[in-house]
Amino acid sequence: MNVQLAAFVCSILLMIIGIVAIVFLDNLIKKILGLMFLSDGVNLALVTIGFRWDVEDAIIPIFREGMEVEAFAESAAYPLSFALVLTNIVIAVSILAVGLGLTIRLYHRHQSLSSSKILKEGES
Repeated sequence: MNVQLAAFVCSILLMIIGIVAIVFLDNLIKKILGLMFLSDGVNLALVTIGFRWDVEDAIIPIFREGMEVEAFAESAAYPLSFALVLTNIVIAVSILAVGLGLTIRLYHRHQSLSSSKILKEGES
């Protein structure tokens, strides 16, 4: 099996697990973990898209002294997807911290992590 195809299949599975956890699970911690699975699936898809599997001697996109520009341009991976992944990692950690902080506050207020119980108490 092709490595790129396996990475795409794994990223799709991670995204599906994340969406199912966000939509169908009732526990807030499990919903936050589902959001992290979704984010990791997107990161894996971006890294897989950015790497050059068509080139046999693919290199990382860092230009060093003594390298020829033409050879570098032909064999380097696409750096935009890696930059997007790094940005997404920082955003995901921030979302995780805020989400867990809000979950702690909701637990102290409602004594439950069930989203349906918290929403029912909020309506009354």
